[in-house]
Amino acid sequence: MIDKTVNQRAWFLVLPVVVLVAFNALIPLMTVVNYSVQETFGNNVFFFEGVKWFEQILNSERFHASLLRQLSFTGIILLIEIPLGVAIALSMPKKGPWVSVCLVLMALPLLIPWNVVGAMWNIFALPDIGLLGRMINGMGFDYNFTQQPLAAWFTTVLMDVWHWTSLVVLLAYAGLSSIPDAYYQAARIDGASAWSVFRFIQLPKLKRVLTIAILLRFMDSFMIYTEPFVLTGGGPGNTTTFLSIDLVKIALGQFDLGPAAAMSLIYFLIILVMSWIFYTLMMRNEEQ
Repeated sequence: MIDKTVNQRAWFLVLPVVVLVAFNALIPLMTVVNYSVQETFGNNVFFFEGVKWFEQILNSERFHASLLRQLSFTGIILLIEIPLGVAIALSMPKKGPWVSVCLVLMALPLLIPWNVVGAMWNIFALPDIGLLGRMINGMGFDYNFTQQPLAAWFTTVLMDVWHWTSLVVLLAYAGLSSIPDAYYQAARIDGASAWSVFRFIQLPKLKRVLTIAILLRFMDSFMIYTEPFVLTGGGPGNTTTFLSIDLVKIALGQFDLGPAAAMSLIYFLIILVMSWIFYTLMMRNEEQ
């Protein structure tokens, strides 16, 4: 039996990462926790309040309304983008020069900064000068996303679908490209239909990829801020005031640091728990 010598010096390579994570995540998190249990009236004087702010947020109708809007938006996004992304990936060519062209076109929306996306769609959807707004109004519909709640929701969802469906497409295309040709050859020999190929070959092979896609899109859509803020500012009224926008209004607009800190921690826990539930359920189904 030969004893192996363990080289502990490798930890020095990990140390910079640990320090960076602590600086960028743990220290700000502890600061937020500190604010969430205290009250301040300025001059750097704080008073301990316990869980007062957490109770205030959890019992607030404003928080409940923002959470409902956020859940509705995320649900709509997932129901549209996941099937649409898979459908586009299935229709893309598998070989030839058009593969690179399609992949580049799919990646382009992901390269545009979030604030630019919001500004683009704000101009694009204006009812008087925007191409989308004039086209919809020209078809006989009364469309004005700056004044109509339904139009604001439609525009916000359409903007997110345009911006982020490409991510699902690229992930699904990568999963489809990894399927060996032997599966398709066996399906052709058996005379399987296109639906049977998708159901019994492609979809099972895409489960892990779709798990990642759903988790990424859930977390991104649940934390969305820049695009709807630039597009609608949370309006008209509070129609598109999601949790992130409401949190910023409390923290910076009203400068209520205690409630804002408590809300941010509740927000973080909701995302963490729901992501864990999503992942656990999907992994359990895959094992079965």
